[in-house]
Amino acid sequence: MTAPGKRVLRSDHPDAATLLTDGWSVVARSWGAGLRAADVDDARFRAALVPGVRELGAGDADAVLRLDAATADDYPGDVASAHAPLTPATATPDGARRAWGAFDGESLVAMTFADVAGTHAETDFTVVAASARRRGLATAVKAASVLALVAEGVATFRTGGSADNAGSLAANRALGYVVDEEWWTLAAPAPGR
Repeated sequence: MTAPGKRVLRSDHPDAATLLTDGWSVVARSWGAGLRAADVDDARFRAALVPGVRELGAGDADAVLRLDAATADDYPGDVASAHAPLTPATATPDGARRAWGAFDGESLVAMTFADVAGTHAETDFTVVAASARRRGLATAVKAASVLALVAEGVATFRTGGSADNAGSLAANRALGYVVDEEWWTLAAPAPGR
């Protein structure tokens, strides 16, 4: 992954050490984590569920777009953990792009989207409205997604995020995801340095 004057590499990649020696600096850190269906603790996941959590469908696209717009500036980090604004097409779940949300009355206040390919699922993003944070909703929507996908035969799950987002890391760890990758966003030295 690249951006002008930046490189994103695993922290253990040989080029990372070389770039640091050449004057590049780490400007952001992110992580990757995995979970196997065989390690899913059904009781722990069910305990994380809250009322108002359900799988999202095509009829929820407008609510998804509203929540996405309201949280557009809430993704910490840099290019490795940036979130592209959703479009009507990307806000509409389908068989390969699944989504779960938490509702407060009629308002969608949390959602997670996962891309599913065969027996593997990769979380695209999870977000919670500012007014609904610290209520376990990120954990709840993630738990609902994993339970549903395990029941359909998904065997491996991946997720990740910015190291600056302690809430996201805590939500994933609470469900048993194991952090197994650290990524660095490195910035080139200023000209003349």
